[in-house]
Amino acid sequence: RQPPGYTAGVQVTAWELDLFGRVANLGEAAQAQVLASDAGRRAAELALVASVIQGWLTLQADTGLLQVTERLAASRDDSLRLTQLRFDAGAASALELQSARSLAAQARATQAQLARQRAQDLNALALLAGGPVPDELLPPAAASDDDLAEVPVGLASAVLLRRPDVIQAEHQLAAASANIGVARAAFFPRLTLTGSAGQAASDFTDLFRGGHFAWSLSAQALATIFDAGRNQANLDAARVSRELAVAQYEKAVQSAFRETADALAGVDTWRGQHEALRQQRDAAREIDRLTTLRYERGAASELERLDAQRSLLAAEQALVQARLGEQVNRVGLFKALGG
Repeated sequence: RQPPGYTAGVQVTAWELDLFGRVANLGEAAQAQVLASDAGRRAAELALVASVIQGWLTLQADTGLLQVTERLAASRDDSLRLTQLRFDAGAASALELQSARSLAAQARATQAQLARQRAQDLNALALLAGGPVPDELLPPAAASDDDLAEVPVGLASAVLLRRPDVIQAEHQLAAASANIGVARAAFFPRLTLTGSAGQAASDFTDLFRGGHFAWSLSAQALATIFDAGRNQANLDAARVSRELAVAQYEKAVQSAFRETADALAGVDTWRGQHEALRQQRDAAREIDRLTTLRYERGAASELERLDAQRSLLAAEQALVQARLGEQVNRVGLFKALGG
């Protein structure tokens, strides 16, 4: 019977000699994929931050619109009560009374619509933030021109190459290029070494004594002779993947320039539109004040007063929407520049 043997040492099961660059290309492709994944994470974070800011600004705009509508609804209710008293005293017609009721109901309907919209804005913001937003972090209704910083002037276009999505596309292109080397190396033999070194003895008490050192080394070559065109197909697929990665990279760069150009085009136009609507709102507010004074003195009709109120409401709503558009465009510019 063969006596039992004991060994203790280190063994390398398979160490590949990278004669044709297969292992190096595999490592390069894996590293590029890791970097691409990290860039994708940063792109997702940037998109999330932009969405949170846009949701915060939308909530602020809808809160301002709701307060404007609440003031309008209170004014319409007061007007309805006065018209009802005048109708009871025979100083107002039934048409005037029904008109006042219709306008008051319209204001209450708009108020309910905006209240619902504000509640939905809160829910959307809570979804983006991952939980209910504390009251102290909610935006005030009165917007300020200093809510968002101005984009620095004189930025070089090279800053777009630091966008996370562009970096992600660049690393994906590098990974696709490395995969071509992996597919090309598959045409050549793979050489692997197997070795071991340590102590060997037939008796366990002699295992760690001198004179029992043993080692072994063997080589193996593996080559595919008939593969039915599989290696060539893999190489062709890797080349196609690289061409696709090139197109994706070009698309990412072009999208970066397009988004930045659109946002820059909107900076001055939104600012000019906002200033024009601000002047229109101030004029409509003065018209409403003067028309109300004339109505109280009997020099203006009820229709003129209501028309002035409608014009003021429309001007205030347009101003809030323009301000929201200007701020959202500024957020889009920061996002287009990579944050």
